[in-house]
Amino acid sequence: FRRTTRRKTMGAGKPHGLHAGRKLQKHHCVQRWHDKEYKKHHFGAALKANPFMGASFAKGIVVDKVGVEAKQPNSAVRKCVRVQLVKNGKKIGAFVPCDGCLNFIDDNDEVLVSGFGRRGHAKGDIPGIRFKVVKVAGISLKALFLHKKEKIRS
Repeated sequence: FRRTTRRKTMGAGKPHGLHAGRKLQKHHCVQRWHDKEYKKHHFGAALKANPFMGASFAKGIVVDKVGVEAKQPNSAVRKCVRVQLVKNGKKIGAFVPCDGCLNFIDDNDEVLVSGFGRRGHAKGDIPGIRFKVVKVAGISLKALFLHKKEKIRS
């Protein structure tokens, strides 16, 4: 009698049988790390590189005011500030939105900084600026711009 089914050679395909579950599970865990997205989310490097350390906002002290030149083809000087974060001492660049709002910000002011909307990437024509100023000395920058509130002078 001839055998009609082909015999499997060793090492061909996945392990089969009653006791193969652990081997399959272990292999799956090892192979997950070769997936780019999985590694990015679970390795922790993204959190270490993020100055906010996973938070959506951070407080900081204004170190100095900077004008950043816009990328081509635009020609402008975007008003930004250098901010030293309170939580970890890292220095970041933050964009100051609205026309003339840089006048409301002085050196050594406490500002609240948020992301710029592109999840850690620079936005638009402002190179290297990943954050924007939201509040100055506890008062919204938008409210100051619309003359709804005044900044407390100390």
